[in-house]
Amino acid sequence: MIHITLPDGSIKEFKAGSTPMDVAKSISEGFARNVISAKFNDLTVETSTPLTSDGNIILYTFNDTEGKKAFWHSSAHVLAQAITYFYPKVKLTIGPAIENGFYYDVDLGDDVISEKDFKAIEQKMIELARGKHEFKMRAVSKNDALNFYKNQENEYKVELIENLNDGEITFCDHSDFTDLCRGGHIPNTGLIKAVKIMSAAGAYWRGDEKNKQLTRIYGISFPKQKMLTEYLALLEEAKKRDHRKLGKQLELFTFSQKVGQGLPLWLPKGAALRERLENFLKKAQKKAGYEMVITPHIGQKELYVTSGHYAKYGEDSFQPIKTPKMDEEFLLKPMNCPHHCEIYNSKPYSYKELPKRFAEFGTVYRYEQSGELHGLTRVRGFTQDDAHIFCTPDQLDKEFKAVIDLVLYVFKSLSFENFTAQVSLRDKENKDKYIGSDENWEKAENAIVNAAKEKGLDYVVEYGEAAFYGPKLDFMVKDALGRSWQLGTIQVDYNLPERFNLSYKGADNQLHKPVMIHRAPFGSMERFIAVLLEHTAGKFPLWLIPEQVILLPISDKYQKYAENVLHLLENSEIRALIDNRNEKTGRKIRDAELNKIPFMIIVGEQEEETKTVSVRKQGEGDIGKFTIDEFITFIKNEVNSTLKQF
Repeated sequence: MIHITLPDGSIKEFKAGSTPMDVAKSISEGFARNVISAKFNDLTVETSTPLTSDGNIILYTFNDTEGKKAFWHSSAHVLAQAITYFYPKVKLTIGPAIENGFYYDVDLGDDVISEKDFKAIEQKMIELARGKHEFKMRAVSKNDALNFYKNQENEYKVELIENLNDGEITFCDHSDFTDLCRGGHIPNTGLIKAVKIMSAAGAYWRGDEKNKQLTRIYGISFPKQKMLTEYLALLEEAKKRDHRKLGKQLELFTFSQKVGQGLPLWLPKGAALRERLENFLKKAQKKAGYEMVITPHIGQKELYVTSGHYAKYGEDSFQPIKTPKMDEEFLLKPMNCPHHCEIYNSKPYSYKELPKRFAEFGTVYRYEQSGELHGLTRVRGFTQDDAHIFCTPDQLDKEFKAVIDLVLYVFKSLSFENFTAQVSLRDKENKDKYIGSDENWEKAENAIVNAAKEKGLDYVVEYGEAAFYGPKLDFMVKDALGRSWQLGTIQVDYNLPERFNLSYKGADNQLHKPVMIHRAPFGSMERFIAVLLEHTAGKFPLWLIPEQVILLPISDKYQKYAENVLHLLENSEIRALIDNRNEKTGRKIRDAELNKIPFMIIVGEQEEETKTVSVRKQGEGDIGKFTIDEFITFIKNEVNSTLKQF
């Protein structure tokens, strides 16, 4: 008999050789019908995998991220099978699940797949799925695996197998189709009820431009047709909310090929919006005891060698800048933290002076491949709302929790109400990609887990997602369309203080190493604004929006009165402008609606005589007449209702 521990801590006894599906059925038959994947002792397994030892099990449905991963990975196998039906000479490479769906990279030789072929592939996939073919894993020797793909003249699979060790190679069979695979499948193809091929694009083998370009076919699948219909409707809504489209429409930012890819140019309205976001956070930071600092956009290469960033990212970054001086090299700043370490190092500190909290809106530069650039969400130059806290070990818990409070305040003020926290820890199996001692890592990881628990956060633990110098708490925010974005982050670091030889004098009169907290509630200003644009569809909170009010005089005769009203609004720090174009009032109202301006003031003869304003609210219509003082009070109350004090 074996003992299986469920996520709630309960333990059940089963015969050795029982499967995850047997465990699911022991809970309830109804639950078992929805279980499609499992994890046993942190290893992804099929629901049919025999369990031969005691262990911990997690059972997944399509509602779980891991369940979707298994569903979409299995669908990629069916996609590959359908492609081989239409293109018998195709060479298959890899087909993973991704955040939304899956893809398969294929070498089609002289053939081409275009949008006109998508429908036939979809229909074939559904036809194959209806066969309810089981996904069956089997171990294969390295020699047999190589021979199998050499006979198919598939150099891509051969290359993959050559990099594997004998004894760790498995094939997955379903129907009459076989593929090299590590596992993680749904029970059978029959669960796949709805499929959509989304696009086809070029992709270099293993992401290397020196290799052959393959065809990457993207798809998505669901266990119900209704789910696919809803997903496609969300995609249409997402197109309307695309931040690149809205950014252009609202005149917030632009890009120039002459300036360079991935380097956004902020237009006046966008720059003002950014400034308001910065001032909002600066005000909260000042109350929380932060001090603003400024560091240069470049630093000597040696600075980043010391921090470890050069060894980790140097080859993929902008190349060093040489000076006329022999052997002197600088780098565009990829991170702010090394500079802040040197600010801390500029004077000695006593434990009585800690914590020190240095904050900066610091612009950094990282070279992203041109194919990975995407509007403001993936750029080569971006500004982080960065801060680094240097504290004693005894202060760590309190400081970390205070940062959590700050992040939650930011999210609340901007209506990001649906989020989870992700505790990102080291990869248990591969510790070589991290710097620092096991002892320091364990202390840092425990500090984050304990703080997340004590603050009552809804959090998940992800191994292998830590920064190379320390674990972190990432905030995964869901937008209005249900998409997840990683925004705020907090990291605990024992390593950089050692690498930069930071110290403080303790109560024992001895020198000690401080602990360093890295934090960025926005993450990057560019990415945050992009997500905020799409989340709000351009209807920013009233305290943040570039133009709060637009005045619409119904003719030139009332221009002077409109200017007087504008002056009074501006004196009360209400952002307003006048639309004095020679257009009909109806056209001006439509344009103001399209430009997402929250309030429209119409002024004419009656308003001028009574010293009032007629007000329309964007998306709602007329809301009545106000005296100017009443309207000013109304706007200030509206702002205060959305912007709470920290």
